[in-house]
Amino acid sequence: MTSAVTSEQNRVRLADAEPAIALGPLDGRYRSAAAPLVDHLSEAALNRNRIYVEVEWFIHLCQRQVLPGLPQLSAEQVQQLRGIVTDFGAEQIAELAEIEAQTVHDVKAVEYFIARRLEPMGLGELKPLVHFACTSEDINNLSYAVGIRDAVQQVWLPAARQAVGRLSELAEQAAEVPMLSRTHGQPATPTTLGKEMAVFVHRLNRQLRRIESQEYLGKINGATGTYAAHLAAAPRADWPAIAQSFVEGLGLTFNPLTTQIESHDFQAELYADIARFNRVLHGLCVDVWSYISIGFFRQIPVAGATGSSTMPHKVNPIRFENAEANLEISNALLDALGSTLVESRWQRDLTDSSGQRNIGTALGHSVLALTNVAKGLGQLDVAQDVIAADLDANWEVLGEAIQTVMRAEAIAGVEGMENPYERLKELTRGRRVDAQKLQEFVESLGLSAEAAERLKNLTPAGYTGLAAELAKKHLK
Repeated sequence: MTSAVTSEQNRVRLADAEPAIALGPLDGRYRSAAAPLVDHLSEAALNRNRIYVEVEWFIHLCQRQVLPGLPQLSAEQVQQLRGIVTDFGAEQIAELAEIEAQTVHDVKAVEYFIARRLEPMGLGELKPLVHFACTSEDINNLSYAVGIRDAVQQVWLPAARQAVGRLSELAEQAAEVPMLSRTHGQPATPTTLGKEMAVFVHRLNRQLRRIESQEYLGKINGATGTYAAHLAAAPRADWPAIAQSFVEGLGLTFNPLTTQIESHDFQAELYADIARFNRVLHGLCVDVWSYISIGFFRQIPVAGATGSSTMPHKVNPIRFENAEANLEISNALLDALGSTLVESRWQRDLTDSSGQRNIGTALGHSVLALTNVAKGLGQLDVAQDVIAADLDANWEVLGEAIQTVMRAEAIAGVEGMENPYERLKELTRGRRVDAQKLQEFVESLGLSAEAAERLKNLTPAGYTGLAAELAKKHLK
């Protein structure tokens, strides 16, 4: 009898496989969904943004001739400098890694990387200008702000708008489809399916507007935010104004008062808003999953797909289940980032440095969820027959309408309208009441002719109030 092979020596090292097997799902199974974030929030993207900030600071100081002896750069030299950024690719990533292996400091490696390239541009004598008067956090805070801004505006927001747009289309299509509500899980006043979806559209769009208006702050004021080194080197320069024009030139909002670090409050605000959006979306996933489970939505089978390894009839709501899990993971990270980044011991500690390396992962799980929600919504078909049958089986929900009409009749002076709520409670609470029984009850009340006619023609499917109009109005 042979035993199972468990020895490490007899296993292939998966980490040595080409390509290496990813440890996390965003770099493995779900790579395609999260890949667009790599260009903004990966380590390579961070280094490219550091080079961008350093190069632009170099140009900014020269073109304003902030220091005595600084030349005015030619258009060609400016183009060559900016080419360091645009040409940053696999070869340059490897070179930068070699430099960092020697410096054991990521930002210092960027400084040396840029300095190497100045001689061919005729700027060799300006090597001391690279990283001039900067602390590492001057470069890092701006690089992160640029990367986060671009990731949100170019990747996360488009994915969010696509998912909300798909939901809006569904809400518009189903705006007039009557549906039994369930409050506390029990049959309640009817609505329309589209109105219920429109509620989520309205809520999600409100969060999107907050995220779209987010400020991305930055600073470049030295080791403790005092411009001390700047003034020591050039005491006549208006350094706060120079810093502000530089930060705003990067498309960021200037933070005029900081310690060594930019305080990260804007990040906490942003992550709280995205997390809130995620939570609303999570609620949508739970509701849609539940509607699927009771048959209100039919899922359109995907050709070749398998719902269950043993039950061939199944079409599982996996898109919404996957989204729920990834929204929860995203929020766990966003909440952690939001709480830790707003604190720093005295003028500086490095907890933010470790924390910020997880921003891409936090947004990646949200983007993955958004992708799944958009796909899942696109594979739904409204089962109007099932929804209609559910309504027709719950005539007792008209008890609310009848007792409210009785109240109005009593106010108008119609006799015999006493205790309307109690009388309908006696008739309907915990009981199934069909159309005939309700009709007989209404006829026995002695309502005015106009009120009696209104209630006579009322059905559960027709008792949706302004649901359709509200949905259409707020979807515009």
